[in-house]
Amino acid sequence: MNTRTLAKIIGLSYLSIFFTAIFANFFVLEALLNDPLASLQDNHLMVRWGILAFMVTVALDVIIAWALYELFKEHVLSRLSTYFRLMHAAIMGVALFALQQVLVSTTAEAIIKQVDTFNTIWLLGLFFFGIHLMLLAKIIGKPKVIALFLVIAGLMYMLDTVAHLMLTNYDAYSSLFLALVAIPSIIGELSLAIWLLVKGGKGN
Repeated sequence: MNTRTLAKIIGLSYLSIFFTAIFANFFVLEALLNDPLASLQDNHLMVRWGILAFMVTVALDVIIAWALYELFKEHVLSRLSTYFRLMHAAIMGVALFALQQVLVSTTAEAIIKQVDTFNTIWLLGLFFFGIHLMLLAKIIGKPKVIALFLVIAGLMYMLDTVAHLMLTNYDAYSSLFLALVAIPSIIGELSLAIWLLVKGGKGN
């Protein structure tokens, strides 16, 4: 498989993740936390679609990990970067077991507990994803502005996980940490996806 095809696979997979993750996180998880029983009883099909969207996200993560390795396998850090992304995907897959239990929950407290468990396990996985992004920035090198945002995003993912574990009053700063993670990650990863679709693999 030539490098241009690999770059397109990564770019398209990344863009697909943006849609599946946004749908599952902001339209399904947030609904479950805001009104657990009503969301499950009145929109149970939407909840199932949300779980499926997360499953697709995990599958796309594995595809991206493979394609990135194939595209940059000559780089000394490529294998290590791949391992960290696969760790994140594996942890996310484990977290889905907790989310699936929402479908058989009968009380609001049980639903919220399962969603919280899913979010906690996912959060731990994002620490390793942050390491992957920092390594990826080193691997791609340029465009430098994209590499810079990937480094910042990676650091913010790791910082958010550590803060979640260490700060007893994390909830008081949750909005700040969300912004610190979301802004550089969206700019960096979305820019990377577009760059790979437009220019990635050319001339290699």
